[in-house]
Amino acid sequence: MKSYQICCLPGDGIGPEILAQGVRVLEAVAARCGFAVRCENHAIGGVAIDATGTPLPDETLAAAEAADAVLLASVGGPRWDTTDPAAPRPEQGLLGIRKALGLYLNLRPVHVFDALVDASSLKPELVRGVDMLIVRELTGGLYFGARERIEDAPGKGVDGAPGVWCSDALEYGEGEIDRVVRFAFEAAAGRPGGHVCSVDKANVLGTSKLWRDVAERVAAENPDIPFENMLVDNCAMQLVARPAQFDVLVTENTFGDILSDEASMLTGSLGMLASASLGSGTPLFEPSHGSAPDIAGLGIANPLAQILSVALLCRHGLGEAKAADMIEAAVEQTLNDGWRTRDIAAPGTPEGCILGTDAMCDKVLERL
Repeated sequence: MKSYQICCLPGDGIGPEILAQGVRVLEAVAARCGFAVRCENHAIGGVAIDATGTPLPDETLAAAEAADAVLLASVGGPRWDTTDPAAPRPEQGLLGIRKALGLYLNLRPVHVFDALVDASSLKPELVRGVDMLIVRELTGGLYFGARERIEDAPGKGVDGAPGVWCSDALEYGEGEIDRVVRFAFEAAAGRPGGHVCSVDKANVLGTSKLWRDVAERVAAENPDIPFENMLVDNCAMQLVARPAQFDVLVTENTFGDILSDEASMLTGSLGMLASASLGSGTPLFEPSHGSAPDIAGLGIANPLAQILSVALLCRHGLGEAKAADMIEAAVEQTLNDGWRTRDIAAPGTPEGCILGTDAMCDKVLERL
């Protein structure tokens, strides 16, 4: 029997609650598909800061590097919010592990289940049939560029007085762009009627001009796959005007972060959006939502994004496609049968069909 080591990172807020459900599903599907998993929890984010003073302890990174896959829940919360540039922040743990593992691209499938078209904030006729894949560059751009802060810069304060001046560099190299765009075309080639939309701000930014040059060069090498460029502000509008037009959408780090959160609302809730981070090291899988500290400990968090992240883990991390298909089918059947968590419950949903975190996972497990 094949056996896989999984590094589990519960993190903060609702993280431990939803990660526990993901592990339940992973262990159940492994038993049904003839493989074994060994899951070990390690600290990251705010809880790691509290315990060790750093958001990414060496022990956690070593465990991730030694694992077959990493399953992350969420990090962050107001307890660790600070504007002190010298203070550690939970998000540094997430950015740090992605960088250390060489995870340079992020996949965010945006699939609107037929059962949830009424849960979206858009009209059902706009979101029905939406099935896109957002491919986001993950280790470049503003989040990893050089930073500078001067406390008493001349003329940068109020009324021309000395004041604080900050700079975040938006940096990209040709190779960083090329490998992500190529993945987008490979993904489109495996999808029915696949086509690629590359999103940039090439009318203003030099990095976006480079992005467009590289994207058009890769597109020319794949003439059988329809391709278009789109400016990011137009894309933001098109995602709410005609979302079904998109298939594979590829873009840089900051744009991808914002657009994928916008796209998640097409599904009715951030609680439905899973993601995979891939590259040269151990792959990492996580929900796209945050730690939701306002509902932590209440037992009402939606576990489906975490469970769908387990499906991505099986498919892209372990090569267990059958297990991934089973999980996704079980989630869809659960929704078709009318079960909801509160965040995806449309107006008029019977109160008896609105479940908490554990009970929603129970329904998915029954359908496995």
